[in-house]
Amino acid sequence: MEIKVCGPDCAKCHETERVVREALDEAGVTAQVVKVSDFNEIAKLGVFTTPAVVIDGQIKCSGKTPTKKEVMAWIGG
Repeated sequence: MEIKVCGPDCAKCHETERVVREALDEAGVTAQVVKVSDFNEIAKLGVFTTPAVVIDGQIKCSGKTPTKKEVMAWIGG
């Protein structure tokens, strides 16, 4: 599983990455977490508002930091 956390180096983006990593640890799920901060790369993923989470090419949320519960549902935890 590949999880991309998209956004510039802002506080909400850091919070999103922290929530994703905590959910993975809590669920015991192994995944590659990639931080994408280049706006051209973000746009290529189809994301136009950040922070965003993309799991295996599918946009799961955009424009907000997800809750740990939401992330757990996405990763099957």
